[in-house]
Formats: sequence, C-alpha cells, structure tokens
Amino acid sequence: MEFSIKSGSPEKQRSACVVAGVFEARKLTLPAELLDKAANGYIGDIVRRGDMEGKSGSTLLLHNVPGILADRVLLVGLGKEKDFREKEFREAIRTAVKTLNETGAFEAAIFLTELAVKKRGIAWRIRQTVIAALDATYRFEQFKSKKNDIRRPLRKLTLGVERRNELTIAEEALAQGLAIGEGVALAKDLGNLPPNICNPAWLADRARTLAGELNLSCEILERAEMEKLGMNALLSVAKGARQPPRLIVLGWRGGSASEKPLVLIGKGITFDSGGISLKPAADMDEMKYDMCGAASVLGAIAAAARMKLPLNLKVIIPAAENMPGGNASRPGDIVSSMSGQTIEIINTDAEGRLILCDALTYAEHILPDTVIDVATLTGACVIALGHVASGLYANKESLARDLLEAGDAAHDRAWHLPLWDDYQEQLKSNFADMSNTGGRPAGSVTAACFLARFAGKFDWAHLDIAGTAWKSGADKGATGRPVPLLAHYLLQRAGKLN
Repeated sequence: MEFSIKSGSPEKQRSACVVAGVFEARKLTLPAELLDKAANGYIGDIVRRGDMEGKSGSTLLLHNVPGILADRVLLVGLGKEKDFREKEFREAIRTAVKTLNETGAFEAAIFLTELAVKKRGIAWRIRQTVIAALDATYRFEQFKSKKNDIRRPLRKLTLGVERRNELTIAEEALAQGLAIGEGVALAKDLGNLPPNICNPAWLADRARTLAGELNLSCEILERAEMEKLGMNALLSVAKGARQPPRLIVLGWRGGSASEKPLVLIGKGITFDSGGISLKPAADMDEMKYDMCGAASVLGAIAAAARMKLPLNLKVIIPAAENMPGGNASRPGDIVSSMSGQTIEIINTDAEGRLILCDALTYAEHILPDTVIDVATLTGACVIALGHVASGLYANKESLARDLLEAGDAAHDRAWHLPLWDDYQEQLKSNFADMSNTGGRPAGSVTAACFLARFAGKFDWAHLDIAGTAWKSGADKGATGRPVPLLAHYLLQRAGKLN
C-alpha cells in the first residue's frame, strides 16, 4: 500500500473516500464538523437521526455528500470520548482500513490521525496508523489455489495532519511505520510457512537473501562448525532430525566501528514434535510457529536497516528441528554446552533453552552491549499471561524498564516477571551442573533462570512469546509480535523515538 502525508481540510480532498470519526453521544470530531459544515448540516442530521451513534467498531458509509469533493465519506465510531486511548485509536484505524478495503475505494484520505491521544503526539499517531493499516490488510494466501481476491483493494492512503509544521515529523514517522509494518509482515510470513518448506536450511537461505537486499553482513554456520565451537546443547536438539541445523548470524552496521552491538537472539525451532518426549497430537500443526522468535528478530533487523538506525545490531538464530528418531536425544542424556556447563536432559520438549544457551555463549564472544533473546519458550507463560502480554525477564532493571516502555509505545506489551535465585533450586541435578527443566511450578520462570546461567557477562533480557506469537482458532496465524516492541526499543536506543 502507498502512503502519503497531507495538511489540508477534509472537505477539500479529491479522493475516493474521506474518513472522519464520531464519538458516542453522536459527537462529531473536528474533521467531521468541517465536513458537516461544508455539507450544510447533512452529516449532522444523519448522526442525530441515529444512523451513527459513535459506538466503537461501528461505521457508516455515505455516498455523494453535498459540498464534499470526495466520492464517499466514511464515519468511524470511536466510543466514549473520555475513554479514548491508544488501544481505541488503533482499533479505529483498523476498522476504517478494513472497511475501506471492502468498499471499492482504492484510495482514501484519513483524518483519524488528527485525533488527540493522551500523552501521544503526531509521530506516534502516524507511526501507529501505518503499522495498523498494514496489519489490517495482511493476507497469507500463497498456498491457496483460489485467492480471496478483493475487487478493488485499498491501494493508497493519505494521512491528514492538522498543522503544516507537523509535516516533517509526520514524514519521518511514516517511514518508521512502513519499516516496522514490513518487519511485522516478514515475521508473519515466516511464521505462517509450512515446516516442509521453512526448515533450517531454507531459513538460512532466506536470511542470506534478506542480507543482500538490506546490506547486512551474513554468516551461516553448519553442523561441523558448531561442533568445533562445542555447541553440543544446540546440536543435541537436532540429532533426531534429518534436516541439519544452522546458526544464522546477521549484522547491521549503522554506528561507529568502536560501538558495541546490540544483539537479538531468536529461537528457530522450525518444527517441534517434542522429540522423544513427544507432544500430544492435538494442535501439533501449530508447532511450525516454534520459530517465531527467529522470525521476529529477522523482522526487527529488517526494520532497523530500512530505518537506517545509527546503531550496530547483530541477530543470532539457532535453527533446528526437534524430531524423534533412533539418534534423538533421550531423557537422561547429559550434554556439555559451549560454555562448558553440563546439562542433564530431563525432557526433550524443553529444547528451546538448549539451543538458546549456546547462542547466548556465542553472543558473549561478540562483546555485546546488550543481549535480548526472543522465544516461544514455555506453555507455562501462556497459563500465566494468556495471549495479551509477553513474559519479560532481565538481569538489569533499567533494561526491563526500557523494554516495557517500548512495548507500551508499540501496544505490544510485556510483563516483568521475577528472576530470583530462589527459583534456581528447581534446576538442580544429581548428575550434571543443571537440569534442562525445573518441573511444572513456575515453568516460565525456571526456563528464564536456566538461560540466566549463560548470560552473566552482559546486560540481558528474555522475552517469552509463547502466548503472543500466534493465534489459534478462526484467526489462526502468526501475529508478528514482538517486532513492534523490538523496533520501538531500537528506535529508543537510537534516539529516534518521538
């Protein structure tokens, strides 16, 4: 979709459709009032008659409104004015864009971007509008023989700003929103791909292609190279699979040569059967989403490169399949990690932490400024937080605060959970330095505590996205989270977040 910014009055827009908002109690927003004035009260009369009450999620499409240059006027309900916040703003944008996409209006001028949102300026409103619009029009139909074609899909969206002195800030926010929205779409595409296509080798090839497109450095390590490095925890996960593992390393150089990089690590289990500790058959098809951590960090570095952020960024993706087989790891096996610490494998379905721990040790040798790992790690996190917030753990309070703030700004929220030493007791093993699982109690916490043992030499945070990376049911599919959170954090670190 093509986006542009314009400062002008809604009634003067020559467009297929102009969009304005109406609050509950039939209160017109300023752009709606300007449209109504040009139409000699035509819109106000319709609203007063009850055709549009302003309830959140409601819409009313008007054709040939007198005095208006646009072919159509779309009124969007905003709910109660006193309750209008970030969430309501994003929902109004999504409602407007989805409706426009179904009306045959291939272009539109949207004036919801002028709405006041508490503590959020024009840059936030423009950025969120673009991200929400791209999300609302996303489709994944490449494997369908018959596409769900929309006759005249929305192709161009003009975003209105109230004052001309806002144009420069709005244009920069538009570019940021496009980069983040495209990063989210990339993460969704990767997550939605079937595992017979998106295996570790395919993911490495896609990363290599992305590097060529965005001027990223790229290094792909294969099994023999990982063996030389002593990545036996990672390799133990891949032992039962015919598909060989990969370690993918991408880099964006936007800062000075002496500047330490930020590192994002993404769990890349392209299919997780559970291994010998086999998962139940129900919903096992959704285990193709176990590489959504990898997908999200690829989306984040793509967004950073498109925004040309002035910082150095590395992405590390340990990629493997977790399959049963004659050579698969067994419960009771002991492996030595790259760090030299030994791990007793109690449950082969607790495999994500085994590939991540070696990736964390690999990151240590990069001499990072900060490391953030992202993983669909534990079902326990879904029980704790549902599908609303990602679980956040950190060994530095200021890092946790920065990530929470970035999540709030992106409306891609996380919740800070404890990383207390008390929980380390559950990881004790009689035969090795640690077990790979601490049992059912506090399962997400003990998984993070396991990873913390490999992150002691740098500032580190862990995002457990098991409940937020994809949706089940009728809306089944990858969400692209937490690309918005990560991208806003990177903008924050680069001093570019307005």
